[in-house]
Amino acid sequence: GSNVLRMSSGIHIKTKSSVQKSKTCSPGSPPKPSAKLNPKTIDPFRAYSQPSSAFAAAYARGGIPCRLVHGSVKHKLQWECPPETVPFDPLLLTLAEGLRETKHPYTFVSKEGFKQLLLVEGAAEKVIPLLPRLVPVLKAALAHADDEVFGRGLDALVQLSAVVGPSLNDHLKLLLTNLLKRLMDKKYREEVTVALQKLEHCGGRVS
Repeated sequence: GSNVLRMSSGIHIKTKSSVQKSKTCSPGSPPKPSAKLNPKTIDPFRAYSQPSSAFAAAYARGGIPCRLVHGSVKHKLQWECPPETVPFDPLLLTLAEGLRETKHPYTFVSKEGFKQLLLVEGAAEKVIPLLPRLVPVLKAALAHADDEVFGRGLDALVQLSAVVGPSLNDHLKLLLTNLLKRLMDKKYREEVTVALQKLEHCGGRVS
């Protein structure tokens, strides 16, 4: 009980945590409760491979309700419950975050999960309110140095555009810089041109 009482006063915490640090550094001594409660000494993801991401952590604790099923010819995604019953907030955002992953199976699960979630009936009404939060996440994928991450972000953007149509127009200016940058790259010119044509087609003529 005395530990708890001393933690209730901010002054004690400061002196205590500095003493604690020297103790936790010495090998073999188990950390005292106050060290566990000190946010500076807590890093729940340290145990996983570094650097951990929100998506990897969610996947590890079962927060993504779909799993990769290895097929003999191609992989497929298996949902624990029908995708139309899954809350888009936060799952669609989490899957979009996962597009930046470079490790298997995260790469497949995030890309395929994002695509399948957008295919459910009534997806547009569920996605449109999320656009202000979703677009910056896609922007991060499009700005990524990894070509495959950029490709997944581009595919996701085109899929999103097909679902929400003109609702995406106001958000596109956030993404155009990243797209135009890759348009200058010979390797991506064709792919980005096709994507921009699809975006324009789905969004109507952007003035």
